[in-house]
Amino acid sequence: MNRILLILLCSLTLFSGCAVIPPYTPPETLVPDAWPTGPAYRDGSLTDEPVAADLPWPEFYTDARLRAVIETALANNRDLRLAALNVARAQAIYGIQRSALYPALDATANGSKKRIPADISSSGESYTAKQYDVNLGILSWEIDFFGRIRSLKEQALQSYLATEEARRSARILLIASVARAYLTLAADQENLRLAQTTFENQKSAHDLIKRRQEVGLGSELDLNRARTQVDIARVDIARYTRLVAQDRNALNLLAGTLQPLTEAHLPADLASVAPLGGIGAGLSSMVLLNRPDILQAERMLKAANANIGAARAALFPRISLTTTIGTASADLHNLFTAGQDTWLFAPQVSMPIFDARLWAALDATKAEREIAITQYQKAIQTAFREVADALAVEGTVDQQLSAQKALVRSAAETYRLSDARYTKGIDSYLGVLDAQRSLYTAQQALVAMNLVKLTNQVQLYAALGGGAR
Repeated sequence: MNRILLILLCSLTLFSGCAVIPPYTPPETLVPDAWPTGPAYRDGSLTDEPVAADLPWPEFYTDARLRAVIETALANNRDLRLAALNVARAQAIYGIQRSALYPALDATANGSKKRIPADISSSGESYTAKQYDVNLGILSWEIDFFGRIRSLKEQALQSYLATEEARRSARILLIASVARAYLTLAADQENLRLAQTTFENQKSAHDLIKRRQEVGLGSELDLNRARTQVDIARVDIARYTRLVAQDRNALNLLAGTLQPLTEAHLPADLASVAPLGGIGAGLSSMVLLNRPDILQAERMLKAANANIGAARAALFPRISLTTTIGTASADLHNLFTAGQDTWLFAPQVSMPIFDARLWAALDATKAEREIAITQYQKAIQTAFREVADALAVEGTVDQQLSAQKALVRSAAETYRLSDARYTKGIDSYLGVLDAQRSLYTAQQALVAMNLVKLTNQVQLYAALGGGAR
């Protein structure tokens, strides 16, 4: 019997070599190695600047007030807190799965009394059977010959590492969201001040035209046109006042504090925000492989790969062991006396003969791996597109900003000349009205263009993995 058991164990050990996790091979990235080139892109793709992933966020966000808001958000934001708790949960699950590789030692104590009737008693007389025992040992420990538990442990490990990458990705997203909300608030503050200045100018023009109209030098049509511009400015003041309040609410939510952020933490306009640090995209798009969300997708792919090993192992015999040592007696007072010791050694082999669910489970794990591969490749393609778009903006925004500044200067000069001609009675107020409307629109567009430039820098820094540390 011992020989048969030994042969069986040796055979199982040899067979265990064919039930392993499939070797992991990184899939194709399906994106070009180099960044896009062309008229929209700056030569060298900012390769002379430091790589974003190597630049800590306090060195990129040089504005002291913005850094303070980001630090507050990192300490209090609930989304980031939730991501950290998910990491802790995944770590605990990995610890549970890893512990299954080792036997658990249990202590048990039992006591029973049973009356045996006379007609089934071997002595022909009824009696009361008593038994007491205390045991220490291993109960139903699965010996992982074919790597089922090791595969599940690897799957839990990769899932844990994926949640850690998800936490880093959430950190990047939070920092970028705070920066965008801060800059948007600054732009809306600037637009509000512009609307208030425009309102004051239009109110002065309206009052002047009204006085001229009262003495017969101005027309009622000019007065109504001036009143229209005053009303437009009032509408914009109300709109930007609302937007500023909503921007503050968004920033307070991201900061996660009980008390709203004070004026000392908030920007007056875009010009008051310190310039952002310079970053580079690197020579190759392979820098994207270090982005946390892509690393997370790769970890999930490895977890799906490990699941295949667990599904394969389920097709092979499962070996479990129960073994105990202890003491037993029919009398409680003799339970721990000499000669009452007992032991149990009970190995068990369970061999699946036919279970269609096991093969279906194996097919499901293979399909899950293909899904994970597709998600990984899509994550890389999405990241490449995000960086390429940001580089396209980076390569053209300065030219657009320069042209917009020139347009504002031209519109301001046109407005000055039109107002002077109207004051001298050469032109009607319609020319002044058109010139002022063009100037106001150009000034608003300039604010928007400055915001585009700054938020694109934030987007490029985040898209290249900046802010993970």
